[in-house]
Amino acid sequence: MILADEPTAPLDSQRALRVMRLLNQMAQQAQTTIIVVTHDEKIIPSFKRTYHIRDGQTVEEAGEGRALD
Repeated sequence: MILADEPTAPLDSQRALRVMRLLNQMAQQAQTTIIVVTHDEKIIPSFKRTYHIRDGQTVEEAGEGRALD
């Protein structure tokens, strides 16, 4: 399992997408899952599934996204 807390916070949009592509490639090669905590909405489309947490409760789950290749 890959755990990443705000992995793209200090990055511009292009570098953030590169980091997410790299994390996705690493997870595919290792046949594992990535769990990312982020406020960076521009990287959300890179996830297959998202959970939104508000006040300690899961309030929304979005289905299949468009993972970056």
